[in-house]
Amino acid sequence: MIVISVITVNFNDKNGLQKTLESVTNQTYKDFEFIVIDGGSTDGSKELIEKYQNKISYWISEKDNGVFHAMNKGIKAATGEFVIFMNSGDCFNDDFVLQDNVSSLTSEYDIYYGDNYKQGNGSKRLKTYSEKLHFSFFYTSSINHQSTFIRKSLFDKYFYYNEDYKIASDWEFFVYTICHQNVSYKYLKKTIAVYDFTGISSDPKFRELYNEEKKETFQKYFPAFEDDYKEVEVLNSKRFLQFQHIKKYNISWKLLKGFINVLLLFLPKIEKR
Repeated sequence: MIVISVITVNFNDKNGLQKTLESVTNQTYKDFEFIVIDGGSTDGSKELIEKYQNKISYWISEKDNGVFHAMNKGIKAATGEFVIFMNSGDCFNDDFVLQDNVSSLTSEYDIYYGDNYKQGNGSKRLKTYSEKLHFSFFYTSSINHQSTFIRKSLFDKYFYYNEDYKIASDWEFFVYTICHQNVSYKYLKKTIAVYDFTGISSDPKFRELYNEEKKETFQKYFPAFEDDYKEVEVLNSKRFLQFQHIKKYNISWKLLKGFINVLLLFLPKIEKR
């Protein structure tokens, strides 16, 4: 059985697709399945795919209902034990990623995730992760599909990506399977991908939509924790994180505490709950 299915979805991003096709087909490990789902592009993407078709296991170019509809098509077409999404514009960190990680993908865990570089607008920043994925982590962050190998059977067992969402479907899948269903996972401690950080999910204009979709997921699958969301939001706020940063510096922290103590003299006492 094929262990890995690499899935690429694309729509009118020929330049990004070129980079992704090169990255995937240049992998030194060759015994994997490569699936390309194109949304009926009109910018020459289809013709580009045809040039690579001898290195692609399966591809289609037809109109779809958005990125998550396309990703679901890719999952359903895949025959590998694990799937990883390398969408147009994304690429593996180097040519040895699959070779270096395929032996780690065993029956012991269902989700294997690693680090990734976020690249866009002239910058490139390494995103690292913890070995423990807590609920509070998923409140403001997520692991990335570009650097995560997912056991394909999880989609059949639980659900495929939510096609009603525009941004948060992959996040919803991870927070549900890991935090609600206690699916087993393992941190690979390796950099897997270079992630194109210029897409809709990274655009500040769509931050409100992203938060609304996440809120809907919380209400749907974690209603008992609804009152805790506000407290978690405070703990992850920029101001609180700044306080945490200041605590690392002894003199600065003492000055801040002194200022706060003086300020509290003029405020009502805090009632214990």
